[in-house]
Amino acid sequence: MATDYDAPRVREEDQPANESLDAIQAQRSATSQTAVIDTEDVDTAEGFDLPGAILDEELQVLVVPVQEDEFTCMSCFLVHHRTQLAREKNGDKYCVECEG
Repeated sequence: MATDYDAPRVREEDQPANESLDAIQAQRSATSQTAVIDTEDVDTAEGFDLPGAILDEELQVLVVPVQEDEFTCMSCFLVHHRTQLAREKNGDKYCVECEG
């Protein structure tokens, strides 16, 4: 007997039974479940301390604006030195890595 391997394989349990609409609705309402999220059991990172971590100290970072010899790539949005400029189109500049 030839076997058609391209035919979908469907089990008898997966095929819909010839039940009435009322029976299907009654079965769904009897087995319906609601999604309830228990927020008390959720683990948060607030209770964990990493070894060597700096606690209760505010970090300060000096932000330096883009210099005259730098540009912002319009593809990766990183600031590069002008030697990394691959092309400029309509005022938009693109780096060597993105154009590579």
